[in-house]
Amino acid sequence: MFEKLYDAFFGCRHSRYSFPVTARRMARRPQAAALTGTYVACLDCGRELPYDWQEMKVITSPEEHREHLAELAKHAA
Repeated sequence: MFEKLYDAFFGCRHSRYSFPVTARRMARRPQAAALTGTYVACLDCGRELPYDWQEMKVITSPEEHREHLAELAKHAA
């Protein structure tokens, strides 16, 4: 809780990202790649963030990703 509050006031804005990396067949997959298998790294602070390759954007929360997948499933059915 305190960490989130500290980041809100003084943390990195994550405005510069690396090229998306897809983690395949890795013994230890980064936690950021757990949602989609793809992640980007902030070039300022080094934090790894999950990335949605189809939408071409950083996923800000797991709930947002679940809602997007549910919407895609509805359209596919």
